Amino acid sequence: MEPHAQQQFDFLLLTAVERFTERLVQRNAGAVPALDRLRAEGAGGEVRQFVDALFQDFLLDNPAGACFVLEALSTRMARPVDGGPISVMLVALAKQGFGDLLCLKAEEALEQAAAFE
Repeated sequence: MEPHAQQQFDFLLLTAVERFTERLVQRNAGAVPALDRLRAEGAGGEVRQFVDALFQDFLLDNPAGACFVLEALSTRMARPVDGGPISVMLVALAKQGFGDLLCLKAEEALEQAAAFE
């Protein structure tokens, strides 16, 4: 990945982690309950909804946007996605991979926040 594209992806990820962890902390009344909920649910419903909205907001819910995310996640392991047109599978795979990474990074951020509560 080109350095400028990596920088854009890093900004996207940092923005997503900040927004998502803030949302979790507010909805769960603190970092510790938010971390517990995130660990219990994993990359489930709330992460999936957030990633869907984020991809839409950042105009990534299309094949080109999905390829941008997948290129940044190229060294991470992927889980299988349901079949369909390649364009739909690209977006689904990108959302899934980004959601998994978001979950991991949000957990790290919440652990840090919980340490200072």
